[in-house]
Amino acid sequence: MKPGLQLRLHQQLTLTPQLQLAIRLLQLSQLELEAELRELAESNPLLEFDDEAQEDEAATEAEPAATATDFATPADAVEVAAERAGDSEDNTEWADNGAAGAETPIDFSSSVGNGANSRGDEDYEPQNAAPETLQQHLVWQLNLAGFNPRQTAIATVLIDALNADGYLADGIAAVQAALPANLAADLDEIEVVRHRLQGFDPIGVASLDLRDCLRSQLEQMDEATPQRSLAMAIVDTELELLARNDVAKLARKLHADEDAITLATALIRSLDPRPGAALDNTPVEYVAPDVYAVKHGSQWQVRLNADAQPRLGLNQHYCSLIARTRGEDANWMKGQLQEARWLLKSLESRADTLLKVAGAIVRRQSAFLDYGPEAMRPLVLREVAEEVGMHESTISRVTTRKYLHTPRGTFELKYFFSSGVSTEDGGSASATAIQAMLRKLIETENPRKPLSDQALAAELQRRGINVARRTVAKYREGLRIPSSSERQRAG
Repeated sequence: MKPGLQLRLHQQLTLTPQLQLAIRLLQLSQLELEAELRELAESNPLLEFDDEAQEDEAATEAEPAATATDFATPADAVEVAAERAGDSEDNTEWADNGAAGAETPIDFSSSVGNGANSRGDEDYEPQNAAPETLQQHLVWQLNLAGFNPRQTAIATVLIDALNADGYLADGIAAVQAALPANLAADLDEIEVVRHRLQGFDPIGVASLDLRDCLRSQLEQMDEATPQRSLAMAIVDTELELLARNDVAKLARKLHADEDAITLATALIRSLDPRPGAALDNTPVEYVAPDVYAVKHGSQWQVRLNADAQPRLGLNQHYCSLIARTRGEDANWMKGQLQEARWLLKSLESRADTLLKVAGAIVRRQSAFLDYGPEAMRPLVLREVAEEVGMHESTISRVTTRKYLHTPRGTFELKYFFSSGVSTEDGGSASATAIQAMLRKLIETENPRKPLSDQALAAELQRRGINVARRTVAKYREGLRIPSSSERQRAG
């Protein structure tokens, strides 16, 4: 064998760092993007948020101009995407009305130099205490319950193991394993403590499952409560029939009359299946739209939500230092500047792509915006990808966790995509439109004679939509609508 040289040509797709960054930013939601940019700005001194720049300007207003930090992007830098979506006046027009109601800053200048103690109590803003958690509420009761030290230690572990609904989702065995090594307790001892915890407020906490939770609440009721014993029998053995509201079958199996069963089921339904939820202090997350759809004349137009676009730019003060820096520091700062420019270009590309895709969706679903869900057209990723000249995977990233605000509500962009069902005239109807028709038919049916899936399919076929009974059943279940027999019993 002799060494030799060979020359080969081949093509290979390489994802550059810039492309990788653009793809990563494209698939992030609004909140994730904000967190990502904050992290990048902390590691790159060349990047600066608008609010940070304004604070710097206010703090350095009296300083010489050479030391002031202005939020401005050099001429060779890329402007952020929100500024390219239209002038600031247009963007503000479609922005959330909450921006107009910004709070007025509080002026503390009158108290400067007077000492904190010179201010009256009325000058302080009210401070709300942190809301009490379920665990804190139970521990407070535990301290007053008269448990011995051993029971208190077991109860503390039980309370720590509760989920947001107040259940022991992992069971008693997991609690036993979590006990301290010097506290050996068998399952029976833990069960005794758990049963006492179930009587704490809210009643039913520390339950193992729904049946256990409902029964514990019934046990705490006065024995003279009407139909209490019958309700306990239903909970113990017939929860499935209770869920179906099958009063007649419950009466046969428990040898009781239907009136008594009706009273017992009403008593059960008055119980709380999630006793811990009332003290769940998980903050509510509100969705802020990324894009607005607004009608001008007979045409629908889309605008980026200016408040949702990251106001990120280059720090001009640090940019001006690059020309006066030498050696390794200069190379490092030039590298940071290049990365900052890549990021701004990626943000611009993200905003442009989001605007193009949202515009294509709005154009194809204008009938939905005009007439409602029943007018939704079938739409797949490929159609939008062909219109905007992008790959389907890109459209999928853009439409995930991005929201469009319309006069009919705020929807995730993925909501506007659905498969189609053929119609008699050769066209097609979207699954969303068919579901809207089904809901309307069921809402207007005779409660005493609800429409079966076959009857619903026949009615849709009469309207020109070729759909099978099993498809109707699938759509009905997707809407969480009970079957005709269950609707009749509920009625």
